[in-house]
Parts: sequence; structure tokens; C-alpha cells
Amino acid sequence: MTQVPQELVVALVVLAGILGTIIGSFLNVVVWRLPRGESLSHPASACPKCSHPIRWWDNIPVVSWLVLRGKCRDCGEPISTRYPAVEAFTGIFFAGVAWWIASGALGLESGIATIIATVAFLYLAAISVALTLIDLDVHRLPNKIVLPAYAVGFVLLGSASAVEGDWAQLLTAAIGAAILFVAYFLMALAYPAGMGFGDVKLAGVLGLYLAWLGWGQLAVGAFAAFVLGGIFSLVLLLARKVSRKSGIPFGPWMLAGAWLGTFAGGIISERYLALFGLGM
Repeated sequence: MTQVPQELVVALVVLAGILGTIIGSFLNVVVWRLPRGESLSHPASACPKCSHPIRWWDNIPVVSWLVLRGKCRDCGEPISTRYPAVEAFTGIFFAGVAWWIASGALGLESGIATIIATVAFLYLAAISVALTLIDLDVHRLPNKIVLPAYAVGFVLLGSASAVEGDWAQLLTAAIGAAILFVAYFLMALAYPAGMGFGDVKLAGVLGLYLAWLGWGQLAVGAFAAFVLGGIFSLVLLLARKVSRKSGIPFGPWMLAGAWLGTFAGGIISERYLALFGLGM
């Protein structure tokens, strides 16, 4: 594994962060329009009150919102803080993924393979933000985002494995996708009120990415989804914000669990096995 110079790591993280804020701006459009069946490309973004098209200089991620003090330049209509929050979070998310990979977390020998894998995980980060917000808003995980992720994931991760000459890694990823898909499919059949088929389809995508990293990441990522979702549900029940019959979107917790498995699954699984003397 080639050691990346610290200066280059910093540059990559900064660039990824800037890219993330730009992508975050587009994700705001996706989250609003896609569930409503609207086009993502036209018409141009406009103020919902006065319908004045948003000028390009008023559409700079985060910065424009701060300059405008959160209000439309033309009519003074407040602009939701959610827009800059999504842009800023996506930028931080992208920067974190870039730093994680640049620090050698993937253990890839080829620089080309590392670049391809970086694109793959940044793509996963982008759709994670979009799917989380859409599921929270409308309790849906749109096929237009989830299904293409299978092809994108297989092509990018498969290409990285091919460059590395590690076809076993790609086979493991495919098996992981199948395992998580089938597991969620059976849960959806057993308890349809608590598990939707959108969750089933998303499970295959997450299984693909997690298993590509390793079996430990897959196990931790899959288990963490239920732990995080269970804790959140329990807190809401204790706070009497929901009842036992309330539907709570599970997609966000699947994604949160998957990212926990991605970043820390290897370490967590190794330490857990070491407790039983099974560590390598």
C-alpha cells in the first residue's frame, strides 16, 4: 500500500468537501422534487412565494444563504435552514470519506483502484443523504435512486477489484448483497407492517458495499441498523412522541448502521472476536 503524502491528503479532503457542498445543493432538489414526480433539471429553482428564479450567485452552497441572511433577495421570504444544513453536512460527509480512504483504510495497492473506490463510496454517501431525507419526509425509498445503485456499485467496486486483480473481493460483495437482500426479504414477509420492500431493495445495495470491505463490516453494519433503530424508537416511545403502532422509517438507520460498519466494522468485529480468542 502506497503512503499518500500528508499535503495531498489535505488537498483531497478539501476538494471532496467543496464537491460535497455542491452535490448537497443538488440533493436538496432531488429530495424535494423526486418524491413529487417532478423533473430534476427543469424548471430552474425559484422562490416558492414570489416565483422569481434564483440567480446563480444566490445559489452558492451555504455561502449564499449566509449572505442573504436566510431570506429571498426579492420578496424576503425565509429560506429554510435545511438547505444550507444539507449542503454543509454533505460537504463534511464527503470530506470524511475522502480522509478515511486517503488514510489507507481500504488497503488497496493501486492508485487507480483507490480513485475508483473513492468515487464508489462518495456516490454511496450522496444517495445516503438523499434516501435518509426522503424516507423521513414521505416514508419511501424511491426505486429511481436505489435500483441504479446496484449497477453503479457493481461497476465501480468491480472495476476497483479488477484493477487490484482481486476477484474474490467482488464475489464476496455479490454474496453479501444476496445475503442481506434475502434476510430483509424474509423479514418483510414475516412482518410486512414493520419492514417495507424499499428496505429490502436498499439492503442489497448496502450488503454489496459492506461485504466488499469484509465480512466483519457486513456483520457490524447489518446489526448496527437494528441497534440504532431500536434505541431511537425506544427514546421516542419513552418521550411519548410515538405509539407502539406508529410507523418509523427504518431506511435512515439501515444507512447509519452501514456507515458505522464501513468506518469501524473491521475494528469492532476484530475486538469482538478477540474476546473469544478468535481474533487473527
